[in-house]
Amino acid sequence: MPHTKRKFPHNRAAKAKRSKGMLKMQRRYPIGAELIGEGRTHFRVWAPKAKRLEVVIEGQWGKDRGAKSAPTFEELEREATGYFCGAIAADAGTLYRFRVDGAENYHPDPASRFQPEGPHGPSCVVDPTRFQWTDRAWKGIQMPGQITYEMHIGTFTREGTWMAAARELAELARIGITVIEMMPIADFPGEFGWGYDGVDLFAPTRLYGAPDDLRSFVNEAHSLGLGVILDVVYNHFGPDGNYLGVFSDDYLQRERANEWGDSINFDGNNSGRVREFFITNGKYWIEEFHFDGFRFDATQSIHDRSDEYIVGAIGRAARAAAGERSIILVAENESQEAKLIRPRSEGGDDLDGLWNDDFHHSAFVALTGRNEAYYSDYLGRPQEFVSAAKYGYLFQGQPYWWQEAERGMPTFGASPAAFVSFIENHDQVSNSAQGARMRFETSPGRYRAMTALLLLGPWTPLLFQGQEFGATTPFTFFADVGDENLREAIRKGRFEFLSQFPSLATANVQRQLPVPTDRKNFERCKLNFAERTGQRPFYVLHQDLIRLRREDSRFQKQIPRGVDGAVLGERSFVLRFFGERNDDRLLVVNFGPRQSFVPGPEPLLAPPFGCEWETIWSSDDARYGGPGSAKPVSDDGWFLPAEAAVALRPIPATKPRRKPKDRHVREE
Repeated sequence: MPHTKRKFPHNRAAKAKRSKGMLKMQRRYPIGAELIGEGRTHFRVWAPKAKRLEVVIEGQWGKDRGAKSAPTFEELEREATGYFCGAIAADAGTLYRFRVDGAENYHPDPASRFQPEGPHGPSCVVDPTRFQWTDRAWKGIQMPGQITYEMHIGTFTREGTWMAAARELAELARIGITVIEMMPIADFPGEFGWGYDGVDLFAPTRLYGAPDDLRSFVNEAHSLGLGVILDVVYNHFGPDGNYLGVFSDDYLQRERANEWGDSINFDGNNSGRVREFFITNGKYWIEEFHFDGFRFDATQSIHDRSDEYIVGAIGRAARAAAGERSIILVAENESQEAKLIRPRSEGGDDLDGLWNDDFHHSAFVALTGRNEAYYSDYLGRPQEFVSAAKYGYLFQGQPYWWQEAERGMPTFGASPAAFVSFIENHDQVSNSAQGARMRFETSPGRYRAMTALLLLGPWTPLLFQGQEFGATTPFTFFADVGDENLREAIRKGRFEFLSQFPSLATANVQRQLPVPTDRKNFERCKLNFAERTGQRPFYVLHQDLIRLRREDSRFQKQIPRGVDGAVLGERSFVLRFFGERNDDRLLVVNFGPRQSFVPGPEPLLAPPFGCEWETIWSSDDARYGGPGSAKPVSDDGWFLPAEAAVALRPIPATKPRRKPKDRHVREE
């Protein structure tokens, strides 16, 4: 969407005022530094704690900071609402901070658009209109039909930059990925991290490049038909580099902490200004960087008793900012509150999708045989996958032993596309002793079969970076911090979290766990794209499945109530995808040994009248490293290959139905 140009009155008096830098313009956003003309910048910040507030000009970005001149000070005007504002002589690239009540220390802008020296350094005035967008024809994305790819910019390439990542987008588009889900990018201290401890929510981190590099990434993605959604963290601020408390005590609610620290004040005293801050942030990413939506992190820790839940309010503002362009809004919600995807008219929050941990947890147990810690309530049995295909979440209000409470809300009637399913993501890969990929936790056959279920199921599949070519690189938790006490707290906290798994709680395993603050562990997580060739069977497996999902007349459709399933054995099941005019599909999955399903009293296995089943894809194909495909159905019945998945479609019968033998005994 092209940027809205600033509108100025076209009369002589207004032109005269503009020439003198006196024009009273209408800001795009209520906070931050915005250019309002040649060499003029308007500043506005909410600082109700302050009696006096000054802009401290510290030079230009890119010039020799070692030979900087003495700072200059410009006092801002105080508004009755607790805001300070004013226009001063400052161009794009100007470095600045704020001084509160004449204090000795200066602080960055809470709504800084760029922190070239990190969160503890000065903020930088940015001109968003300098970048020349070429995506005017881009119409955005909608939830159905997407194949999502989670990406951490810092480890996706060796360089760890937006420009380097952009060079790989064409290959992702070629294999059929449709949406990039970018892990958080709000600036944070240190030289590496996951991004979930961001403190400058408007500032794309300087670690990956300049703001225009991010714009270039999104622009390139759109040119290739890829959408880009941003993972945003609105449940807490990071522990280091957050200076909001200098300006107001009302950003946080310290009496209502969550697992990462103080909760954000969305419904308490002065929460209206805090809500404005976050709603503005949502609009900003959509308008100035053309993102195609959001993944809201850990919404169960976003506490808000307001009439409109803040996540829904941000989403509504983001859709308005996108205009005619469609965006998608997805939430992570550990407690599985399905109201997030209900319409607002029904008491919901109007989001489009939810991450489905239930699917992952069942898949993990089925693949590994381990159901400890938060996997305790999952057995990995066929019925769980049948129910996931039909209803999304497995827990929709039933008792949940691990948390000793009920879990989830009903999802009946929700679109299958609303449930984002995965067997790998940043959290789950890292929640192993060494951040090992799932394929190293199970047998090759079972892994291929589960990959088929993921990529052909009715949900919206998500792949984690490198999964598509069987990456051998791990993904561990990493966070660079300078403070020794904080480093030790992070190490201890991470090890304590992993100790909930009895298999990881032993002293020997704990001694070998990767230290999050060790740079070597961050470097180990960087992908090696040479594995696209070296691990070719995995790459071909994913490409073929994605192509089948996108091109097949039935697998491509995510029809509500369009899938049924049945258990065939202790480790096997069938999903039937119903279509029009006998255009059904079967996906037969067996995670166990070879199985004979004879007799076969299961209607879902019956072909449409006048048809027979034809195999269109098998995970046993030798190209994927399998033993070679075998026909699962014959005149004698069904024979399910071991640790395999098979997709079938109906074709006109090639021979007439056999006549039954008369085995009845006639009475004289």
